[in-house]
Amino acid sequence: MASDNGSVLMGMIWMIVFSILLFWLPGLGALLAGIVGGKVAGNVFNALLAAILPGILLAGFIFFFASAFTGLPLVGAIFAGGSMLLYLITVPVLLIGALIGGLLA
Repeated sequence: MASDNGSVLMGMIWMIVFSILLFWLPGLGALLAGIVGGKVAGNVFNALLAAILPGILLAGFIFFFASAFTGLPLVGAIFAGGSMLLYLITVPVLLIGALIGGLLA
């Protein structure tokens, strides 16, 4: 059925690249990015992990660097929370695409 030679990291990279390239297609771009990244990830669990993990890593990265550059952890928390909120608003379509891509793999 599904081969396990997929990679979460490669799925994440494909989703990020396709999301950037297809940003001008608001819903369809994220759906296509999710499908392609999910297929590359190899199975449903890896596909969903590849769709969720970049947003969490990005929020942590923003928190760390906003805190380091301003010296105020509260500012870092506000920036990270804002980026996480933006990610949570846009991720449902990406998750649906990742689910479809994971099932197709």
